[in-house]
Amino acid sequence: MGKRAEIDVDSSRTYVGPTNNNNNKFPLSFWEVTVALCVVVSFVLGLACVYLTMPASDYSFLKLPRTLEDLQILRDHLEDYTSDYTIQVLVGYCLVYIFMQTFMIPGTVFMSLLAGALFGVFKGVALVVFTATAGASSCYFLSKLIGRPLVFALWPDKMSFFQTQVAKRRKGLLNYMLFLRVTPTLPNTFINLASPIVDVPYHIFFLATFIGLIPAAYLTVRAGIALGDLRSIGDLYDFQAIATLFLIGVVSVTPTLMSKRKDD
Repeated sequence: MGKRAEIDVDSSRTYVGPTNNNNNKFPLSFWEVTVALCVVVSFVLGLACVYLTMPASDYSFLKLPRTLEDLQILRDHLEDYTSDYTIQVLVGYCLVYIFMQTFMIPGTVFMSLLAGALFGVFKGVALVVFTATAGASSCYFLSKLIGRPLVFALWPDKMSFFQTQVAKRRKGLLNYMLFLRVTPTLPNTFINLASPIVDVPYHIFFLATFIGLIPAAYLTVRAGIALGDLRSIGDLYDFQAIATLFLIGVVSVTPTLMSKRKDD
């Protein structure tokens, strides 16, 4: 993959990333692709087990929702199964959500809306936070194994920025990661993939993810209860909702800023 260039940021040694003279070369090796395929097969087998325990029926409605109309159709059908086959629906939901998070498949916002529509606010938020944290953790560990060349190939500029910020904020890293999770400063997908590469410890990653996703999960799940009133995904995040998330993010990072002033 070529030699790795190194930089020294705030006296902590970190990697900028692999330098590759052949920009057209596929960033993952055969072994790395094999690991990813094994994970995919594991999820597929889990879903197959869920499918086999469900009653014989027409499941043509089962597909990843891409529009609100798809989601409403899925909700209408799954409502008939949720009360009688609660475990199977829950396990299937969790597997799909975690799989989507692990492999950066867009559309988890629809899954969060579905949780609200099927299970209500309290259970829905608990389910979304659990699956989102599990999926982010799965992505974190997979990236730790095989993600470095892929992340640097996709987001070289963001990686440089994120690496510098993490190095600067080691003492208040939990607050900074909470800020990133609550606010849309950096995409969650990027945070999941990049965190292990810039040496964000897993316990900090886990806590920031678990706590930081609660506000957005609540907004989305609550909207899922009134799914019929939604006209577009943009209705979820109006100015008030975004301002609230930023306010929570600022509060989460304030202790770090205050401690820096005291040190100065």
